[in-house]
Amino acid sequence: MRQELLSLPKTLAEDVAKNLVMVARLIDEDPEGAYGYSKVALRLASRVAAVREAAGFAAYATQKYSEALAEFRAARRMSGGVELWPVMADCERGLGRPEKALDMAGAPEVNKLDKAGQVEMRLVAAGARRDMGQLDAAIVTLQSPELAAGSIQPWTARLRYAYADALLAAGREGEAREWFAKALEADRDGSTDASDRLAEMDGVDFVDALDEDEDGVVTEHETEHETASESESESESESDETVVERATEAEEGGDSVEGQLGRDETEHVVDRDED
Repeated sequence: MRQELLSLPKTLAEDVAKNLVMVARLIDEDPEGAYGYSKVALRLASRVAAVREAAGFAAYATQKYSEALAEFRAARRMSGGVELWPVMADCERGLGRPEKALDMAGAPEVNKLDKAGQVEMRLVAAGARRDMGQLDAAIVTLQSPELAAGSIQPWTARLRYAYADALLAAGREGEAREWFAKALEADRDGSTDASDRLAEMDGVDFVDALDEDEDGVVTEHETEHETASESESESESESDETVVERATEAEEGGDSVEGQLGRDETEHVVDRDED
């Protein structure tokens, strides 16, 4: 990208770079904000491949799949690369054309992708199979050397998660639980909600220990009130001063709120299979 921006006048290149930085910074937490910055960059330098690619990802993150596909195609024409092929295929899914996505999964461009790109293409193809109601075919599509490999790669967690989700949809709960556990094991950056899915399958119900009342004042959970009431009935002679001291000690002891679980989605393929 730096090399591409060097073709622009210095001041213009700096303005474009600032907007692209904001796109990258906001795209996960504020897709609409990222989209706005991408449109500014696009107005400033629409003939730069990196700008068209960033605009494509921003549109994709806001589910503007037709616009995203157009930008990805433009970026690909300018750069001549194939790395955008999987996300272009996923845009076809988003537009309700899973058959087209499958056609792209079998195109010669796939053979030119690196390993990460080929795994991404496999995920898109499996999603397209599920879109078409071909659940068993989706499961088979995900079965691959990359899925069976014991080593952890950047794509491992998402691949295992997709496989577990497909197994669960097929009613194969035992196998699904096993693969959700494997996905969690590989999920070092919280890119999936495998822990939540496991808890759901195991019937674990997480409850916050603290609630907030209507005035925004934090109050103890009802179960804690019940415990306090039982304690008072057993030790009525205990002074208010001692109770305060014990409560303070409990807080300083590090009592934690249960149920703090990490999150999904995304890498750059948006999971619409549960929509």
